[in-house]
Amino acid sequence: MTQTIATLTVDSLIQNGIESIYCVPGIQNDHFFNALFDKQDKLKPIHTRHEQGAAYMALGAALATGRPQAFSIVPGPGFLNGCAALCTAYALNAPLLGVIGQIPSGAIGKGLGLLHEIEGQFEILQSLTKHADRIIDGAAAEAQLGTAWQNVLSGRPRPVGLEIPVNAWLTEVNYSADNLAIQAASPKAPQKSEIASAAELICAAKAPLIAVGSGAQDHFESIRILAEKLGAGVMAFRTGHGVMDSRDPLAIPMPVGHRLWKECDLLIGLGSRLTSQKLDWGIDDNIKVLHIDIDESTLCKITKPTLGIHADLGVSLKELLGALPPQPDRSPWRKRVTETKEAFANEIQSKLAPQLSWLGAIRNALPDEGIFVDELTQIGYVSRFGFPSYLPRTFLSTGYQGTLGYGIATALGAAHARPDVPVVSITGDGGAMFTIAELATAAHHNIPLNVVVMNDNAFGNVKSIQRDKYDARYIASELTSPDFVKVAEGCGVTATRVHSPEALEAQLRLAIANPGPNLIEVPVGDFPSPWEYILMPKLR
Repeated sequence: MTQTIATLTVDSLIQNGIESIYCVPGIQNDHFFNALFDKQDKLKPIHTRHEQGAAYMALGAALATGRPQAFSIVPGPGFLNGCAALCTAYALNAPLLGVIGQIPSGAIGKGLGLLHEIEGQFEILQSLTKHADRIIDGAAAEAQLGTAWQNVLSGRPRPVGLEIPVNAWLTEVNYSADNLAIQAASPKAPQKSEIASAAELICAAKAPLIAVGSGAQDHFESIRILAEKLGAGVMAFRTGHGVMDSRDPLAIPMPVGHRLWKECDLLIGLGSRLTSQKLDWGIDDNIKVLHIDIDESTLCKITKPTLGIHADLGVSLKELLGALPPQPDRSPWRKRVTETKEAFANEIQSKLAPQLSWLGAIRNALPDEGIFVDELTQIGYVSRFGFPSYLPRTFLSTGYQGTLGYGIATALGAAHARPDVPVVSITGDGGAMFTIAELATAAHHNIPLNVVVMNDNAFGNVKSIQRDKYDARYIASELTSPDFVKVAEGCGVTATRVHSPEALEAQLRLAIANPGPNLIEVPVGDFPSPWEYILMPKLR
């Protein structure tokens, strides 16, 4: 086969470890898919029913594995359909490579009204990615792909986008596939003086807390050792769940961290923006901040830390643990942390029993390594502080983007990439309808996803806020939802309906044992508000 930009792109994906490409084909990318045809044994196309489904599946696969994933969609409306997933991937620090089609290069920006033409597509792509490029010239194509992969594999993980016009695919190039694999840059090490200063800060602290985000997921062992050495509670909001085993007395949900906040004299931020602590809870002169992050720009946002270390977290933790001397006795603080955690658990068991009962049923049915994918739904909000996570990458969230409707398609990508563990997607009837078409994708590829739809015939969170804050003046929040069991069965998905947590647990165990996709519909009513545990006031 003649070597072209199309074959180069296929080979570059293969050589850099991509085994599946989530996609919706179309005319601007036909040459790319024709080049892929002969290499499907190495790079398998997983085609979806909607472009947002393709990009969400790539996102879910990246979150569940921690490895780069790829998707391909056509330009214009296809690209715009995928943008919600792309901005969510950016928020979640997910390593994605998007292969985006484009109209002929000579027509870009001329407003000729060509199929799928939109003004400023590349500028939009730039705004949603860590790095974006347009490949046109065959002489530069290999280097451009190499730069793209360097950005995917190095530094702060975030999506990268490549725009390739339809006329460029068949441009001839000369390359060796063996030379296309890109090695990640060596991890940035901290300065010895920074580690020494960090150790001094830690030794002087009486009441330390640790906050972890998505950047801590691959360093859970070191963080658990650090927490134990310090007697420090470790809190996670959305993307840091699983770094600490929830059963560990030092693993605390965010509301517990908030209750301890006034007493904390050292905050250690590890792979986290620290937005909640810095912006919402408040920082004063009585608290020191040690912040370690691979992204230098993150360190000084909102407030400047006492000590900011711009370095790879894994390397930094290894050196910090090696530099820490014996620690002072913090047993009173450790006791305070565990007692506050126990008191909080008892409190929410009383106030939020309905949501916790459903979440408990799911947790009981899932093995420790099972993956839970939350949503912007009423039990989803409670899951952020009420669903136990035991291992890294087993709690997937939208992060700060709060992307309603991402859940089913994202969980489908996680289930496809991790068929060795069960994956459960929770969603409300409102969010479910955003990507419900991907049930057909699940059936077509026989992906063993388990979907739980909590159906209250409403945008339940919106309606509950209108109930509690606006005297039940309901507007634009009530829905007419379909029979989800029939919808799922119509797509070839095994489905049932349950009416109690006990029945949900039993049916979910059966679903997990089934090798194909499953859906369980759960009719529900009003839930008590969880917002006092999510929107917490400034304390310092």
